[in-house]
Formats: sequence, C-alpha cells, structure tokens
Amino acid sequence: MDVAVSARYLGFAPWALDTSPLYSEWAEGVANDDELTERIARLGERRGQPNLVFAAARWAGCGLDPFPVWRENVLDAWDRVAEITAERRTQTNEVGRCATLLPLLSRVDGPVALLETGTAAGLCLFPDRYSYAYSSPAGEHPRPLAEPASPEDESSAPVLHCRLDSVEALPERRPDVVWRAGIDLAPIDVRDPVAVAWLETLIWPGSAHAERVARLRAAVGVVRTDPPRIVEGDILDHLADVAAESPRDATLVVFHSAVLMYLDADERRRFSDLAAGLAAHLGRRVIWISNESAGVLPLVDRQMPPGVDSTGRFVQSVDGEPVALAGQHGASYEVMPLRP
Repeated sequence: MDVAVSARYLGFAPWALDTSPLYSEWAEGVANDDELTERIARLGERRGQPNLVFAAARWAGCGLDPFPVWRENVLDAWDRVAEITAERRTQTNEVGRCATLLPLLSRVDGPVALLETGTAAGLCLFPDRYSYAYSSPAGEHPRPLAEPASPEDESSAPVLHCRLDSVEALPERRPDVVWRAGIDLAPIDVRDPVAVAWLETLIWPGSAHAERVARLRAAVGVVRTDPPRIVEGDILDHLADVAAESPRDATLVVFHSAVLMYLDADERRRFSDLAAGLAAHLGRRVIWISNESAGVLPLVDRQMPPGVDSTGRFVQSVDGEPVALAGQHGASYEVMPLRP
C-alpha cells in the first residue's frame, strides 16, 4: 500500500461525505486498497488526485456503483483511466462561486476589469450576467438581486442561491464589468460539446449536486454568446503581462478559486508575491481576491481568527487578509470575524 495516497484519499472522504456519499465511499475504499493506492501513486501527485481519478473513471465508463463493483471496473479499465488523467485536468469551473464573489465585487466603485487565474472555461468571469437569490440570516425568503445587467439574459441565466450570515454582505448591484480575461494551462472552449461534457463529469455524483449540472449548462449558454479571452499557459508566467492589458481607467480584480492548491509551496509563494505586487507594478489600483482552502496561503492563515473551523469551506481573502468563509460551490457566505 502507498501510505501517501492512502492518507490523501482518507482526507478527501470527509469532504465528500455530506454531498456525495458515493465519492466518500470510493475514497475510503481506495485508501484501504493496496493495489489501487500503488497504481494511483504511479500516476504522480497531479494525476492521482481523487477528483481527477474519479472523473476519469466515470469518463472511461466505469459507472457509479458501490466501491466493490466500481473497483473491479476501474482495474479492468485502468489503462484508459490512467490515459485520461494524463489528457485532462480538474477544471470544475463552479459558476456558483460567483455568488460568493459578488459581495465584494458589488462594492467596487466604477468600471471593473476581471482577471481570473485558473479560469478553465471562464464561467466565473461573468458575475454581471447571472441571476442571484440570497437568503437572509433570519431565514427569510430568498431576496433577489436587482434587475439583471442584461435583461435579455434573464430568462436563460442560471439563478445562483447563497445563504448569508450577515445582511451587511448582501450585494445591492452587479459590478460594471468592462473587461474580462483568464489564464489557464488548458483552456476550455465553451463551444466544444466534448469539453463541456468533461466539465459535467467533474461534478460529483449525488442529488445534492444535480442543481450544479443544471446551472453549469445554463452558464455555458450565457458564456457561449460572448466567450472570454483565455490565455493558455502558466499563471506565474502570464499574470503580469495579461494584467497590463486591462484598461487603466478600470479597477483590476484578480481572483481565483481552488487553484493554488495545485501548486507547490514555492509556486504559491511566487504567485502571492506577484498578485500582491501588481498594484505597484501597474501603477494603479488592483484588488486580489482569493478563495482557497486553509493551509494554502500561509499569509492568510496567519491572520485567521483563533478557533475558526473552515472545514469544507474556502477562506476568502482580499489582498491577503481573510474576510469570509465561502462555500465550496457558492452556497454560503460567512463574514469575518466569525465566532469560534
């Protein structure tokens, strides 16, 4: 048994338990399986991550069976599963995260330029084109945001639901987005049905995730009408140059969600330094919004209020300072400081 792989999958199981019991079962099964842990270890760290292995198995036709049956299917199709992990990446591109970006974006005065690192298909570059319904702290009926920025999109745009713990966080408007761009190692073209099908496969199985499939399809429909510019390449190599292309009369917002976890410690430090230094480099205002798991950015971790449990949620930070806990898929938003 490969101990490192076993620990990684055991750590993943609790994350999936509440919303995808099947993935949790698979993760626990893999963690206790000598042959599977050894095979996954040979894939390497990037290709062996649970999200990618599980999606690759589904893409290869291994089904959604309980672990004993699934295990045999995966072993039978292992060469194809391994091949898929080399060809594809985990690019969930969860559009629901726009609901947890909007509380901050709605408070940016004037025109906004959006630059997303690790953007995949760029679905999160369009927070001004989606509809929203925010629940109040008192559990009142969802409160919709004011009229869509583009009324013609209202009927087809996904409705993103989010529970707020503070009425002060409720967005009152959409940002005035005048420029948007992304950077990704393997950009996804929303006009490619196979690429979009892979994005759907990356969504975890389970009734709790059915809505995610529907809103992904709706978001793809919106973005297909005006696909964003996505630069192919490493975010460390391209961040400064792409940021410099943004209009000078707009506030540049650089953001990312569940991206830095795929970089090593030195790469994370380099990215953090780049993002923090963009304002000085460009000579104008830049806002850096990060949605990452605890432990990814030491700068942010050091400023977390004591006793706060961020399990299963992202730590949202602005310019390195934690400001909220955001649901992984955008379903909740809790403003700092939080009660332990």
